[in-house]
Amino acid sequence: MAPGSQGSQLAALNAWVAEVAALTRPDAIHWCDGSDAENAALIAQMQADGTLIQLNEQSHPNSYLHRSHPDDVARVEHLTFVCTAHKDDAGPNNHWMAPLDAHAKMDALFDGCMQGRTMYVIPYCMGPIDSPLSRCGVEITDSPYVVANMRIMTRMGAPALARIEREGSFVKGLHSIGELDPERRFIMHFPEELTIQSFGSGYGGNALLGKKCHALRIASHQARSEGWLAEHMLILGIENPQGETHYVAAAFPSACGKTNLAMLIPPEGYRNAGWKVWTIGDDICWMRPGSDGRLYAINPEAGFFGVAPGTSAKSNPNALASIQHDTIFTNVGVTADNQPWWEGLDDGQTAVTDWRGNPFDAAKGPAAHPNSRFTVSAKQCPSYSAKAEDAQGVPISAIVFGGRRASLVPLVFEARDWTHGVLVGAAMGSETTAAATGAVGVMRRDPMAMKPFCGYNFADYFSHWLSFDHDDAKLPKADLPKIFHVNWFRKGDDGKFLWPGFGDNLRVLEWMIGRVKGEAAAVETPIGHLPAEGDLNLDGVTLNEEGRAKLFGFDHAGWQAEFASIGDYLDEYGPRMPQALKDEQQRIAASLA
Repeated sequence: MAPGSQGSQLAALNAWVAEVAALTRPDAIHWCDGSDAENAALIAQMQADGTLIQLNEQSHPNSYLHRSHPDDVARVEHLTFVCTAHKDDAGPNNHWMAPLDAHAKMDALFDGCMQGRTMYVIPYCMGPIDSPLSRCGVEITDSPYVVANMRIMTRMGAPALARIEREGSFVKGLHSIGELDPERRFIMHFPEELTIQSFGSGYGGNALLGKKCHALRIASHQARSEGWLAEHMLILGIENPQGETHYVAAAFPSACGKTNLAMLIPPEGYRNAGWKVWTIGDDICWMRPGSDGRLYAINPEAGFFGVAPGTSAKSNPNALASIQHDTIFTNVGVTADNQPWWEGLDDGQTAVTDWRGNPFDAAKGPAAHPNSRFTVSAKQCPSYSAKAEDAQGVPISAIVFGGRRASLVPLVFEARDWTHGVLVGAAMGSETTAAATGAVGVMRRDPMAMKPFCGYNFADYFSHWLSFDHDDAKLPKADLPKIFHVNWFRKGDDGKFLWPGFGDNLRVLEWMIGRVKGEAAAVETPIGHLPAEGDLNLDGVTLNEEGRAKLFGFDHAGWQAEFASIGDYLDEYGPRMPQALKDEQQRIAASLA
């Protein structure tokens, strides 16, 4: 039954729900309250129909396996559209469709699609329920799996509905799994209407509309008009032995180590000295200028939707500890005693059943899909920080960009200033991974790790970033975070990684904080400030001569070619590309010449 009365702020919500019900014709409508009883009933229902399979209750209590359709295992960027009145507002970085055409296409797909199903109405809040930085939405779906995941990933239910009633505004998300037909699958975003429509997929990023669809594509559009930033970034706190905590926001493309960095465990020497790392978020960051002029950030999500393969006691002990109970696993393998399993787990076991539900045969492919996932509450993480619930957010000292680059790019460098930092982010390149459909290992430009997620023209997005350094900005220039670029994935001639990564990445973060405080040295180069090898604490790290040369070196000829390529890339956006960014590219290219 719909809450509220027609005279309340919820009248618009009730009217929309009635409109959707008339179009989709469900057998029943259920308004989600987020309660334990509701969740237990949904879990039981999904176990009964095979949507969820209970895992080993001794090793993984209250944990379940979901197997999605084999053709529905990742984001589908080629079927994801931004529907703005003017095509240029969506930009060449997005697939565009005229809003009238998109609505007509989606209305035809949604027509009668929920017959025989229950329509779930999910009020949710992205961010702490009482934070002025948070934004609310409502997802309508016919998937109980989506409900169960949204309960973990957002602040869902009665408190969110109460906030929507107070504010009277929300993002509208309509989702149906349809027939899971890849030929009838679309994800449409209408940023000017604050509306999302998704049909034909049950996969996380396509179906959990609070995640990439709302928190990035729609929110980035909101952020531009309201003076803040919605970014594909983790947030972590680094506490030094003196008890000071610096917060860092870092952008990496999907499956490039965001979760590992967000939950980093310091090397033994650092732990003994008193260093601690706190996890605020592993994927999305909303930043806004505070009253003191600093950028403050919240994690709009309440949970982790992490990549399972490669997660192990060695690579990410905190993530592994987080998912030992009350977790939904998607598309992983299963052992003989019904425990979840994936490649890289390194627990001495192996799967007997693969992610499709077939007997596991390594000759026919991996046990777990390369993009298999876990959904778990952030509060289960051993490094979780209670600051993640702070209404005002946490102050950001540094912003980090990083991609997966086997060559050219050194371990770390610092941008000269804000404009240079925006160029560093805009020009970011990375090799593609299994988080999206298509070829893996292809180098592509992925500005700020937002290529699949920016809800408007990248040229305008870069202008918005640059605006934070204008004299009329709310942010005093001196208080802007420093910007850095890292590359954990540099390889040697033998094809092996040169940097140990994982916990040892704290050595790089320590240097960054030293730069923020004005205490660490650096070498000036045309591409930015690099640490000399001796500027990082490398106690316990063994690097060969090639490793030292490539991680801390500067390939002059390689960077000349890179900046020529960056210039060509910026030109792809035409006259809307901010001149300040083109001038910065040309300045660096000239210094390299």
